[in-house]
Amino acid sequence: MTATIALVDDDRNILTSVSIALQTEGFLTRVYSDGETALKALIDNPPDLAIFDIKMPRMDGLELLRRLREKSQIPVIFLTSKDDELDEALGLAMGADDYIAKPFSQRLLIARIRAILRRAELTQAPDGAEAEAQGPLERGRLVMDPARHRVTWGGESVTLTVTEFLILETLAQRPGIVRTRNQLMDAAYQDDIYVDDRTIDSHIKRVRRKFREVDPEFDAIETLYGAGYRFSEE
Repeated sequence: MTATIALVDDDRNILTSVSIALQTEGFLTRVYSDGETALKALIDNPPDLAIFDIKMPRMDGLELLRRLREKSQIPVIFLTSKDDELDEALGLAMGADDYIAKPFSQRLLIARIRAILRRAELTQAPDGAEAEAQGPLERGRLVMDPARHRVTWGGESVTLTVTEFLILETLAQRPGIVRTRNQLMDAAYQDDIYVDDRTIDSHIKRVRRKFREVDPEFDAIETLYGAGYRFSEE
């Protein structure tokens, strides 16, 4: 099935050029020039993935993501200015799946889109043979169901993005074993896509925050400074 990509950017040159590049690669595209117009369309008719510019008038990309995450967990990639490190970190903490800095290579953007869509397909397909064979992963109060992309903690549902799910699954598969940031990046970002340590750290902080919304005492993900992270089974 052909994937649909939504583009939200106030720069019409970027909308046009990226849309053409995606269509050439076989994607369907929808384009929006501001966040307010895009929000209702993204909720009413969700695409398979969305790409947001951060700096937009009326409603910027961060506010658009915040409001979208109240209704939807569709994968989101941020386009950011080269020096907007704070915005990148904030966007990831709010639940973005990836970011790419302007000016960017359209080839790299398309590679990241394909990688995220593949991860989404693996974790969300209810009839996925690999996920079904694996079955739910149970670690103390944590239950992860890869076939249905469902996570619970003590029976309470926790909603994770595709990237967050893969990072937590990697940690939970072997409780007590330290996973380096590189190992977590390999699990969540395939196809030799480069992301830095700060990206993984932001995802971990977001995962912890989500679990603490259902259990303020959640401390199952431990940081080992200079080494990485590990999951502590209770």
